[in-house]
Amino acid sequence: MRIGHGFDSHGWEVKKTKPLILGGTTFKSEYSLKGHSDSDVVVHACIDALLGPTGLGDIGMLFPDSDPKNENADSIEMLREVIAKITDLGWEVINIDCSVIAEKPNISKHKKEIENRISEIISAPFSIKGKHPEGLEQMNGIACFAVSLISEVTPITGRGRSVFRNVIGSLRDHIRRNVRLR
Repeated sequence: MRIGHGFDSHGWEVKKTKPLILGGTTFKSEYSLKGHSDSDVVVHACIDALLGPTGLGDIGMLFPDSDPKNENADSIEMLREVIAKITDLGWEVINIDCSVIAEKPNISKHKKEIENRISEIISAPFSIKGKHPEGLEQMNGIACFAVSLISEVTPITGRGRSVFRNVIGSLRDHIRRNVRLR
């Protein structure tokens, strides 16, 4: 098993040029974020949290902003591509957890929608929470931190989660058979 950490941030556009998208969900907002793609900080942080522990670099290496095909790119499609790459390398996602730091918008209104959308793509639990930057200078954008847990798919079971469950089950059975409480 490996742990990954991802981070992304984008500043507010002076003039709204595109929709505000977080976790693949479009928010009703008078603001938009600067960036080459759709500027989805949630998905970008998740991508980096998956690329690092698999040795695939970072989002800028895989989807450089110098490549015209990445202009206004759909970050959800980028995430799907990353999942395909790490799966081909023999990894599976166990879970991803994200913290979004922003004065606006309110993440909680779309929490379940975002969690369901990303969970479906990564085939694993995904959680997100919004955090207000209390006591910090006024933020001029949105930042997101993501932590991932991934596991190698094993040839014995085909699934890393199954191996983990089997180990825990075997340990529990061993304790039941061999440990006597006095």
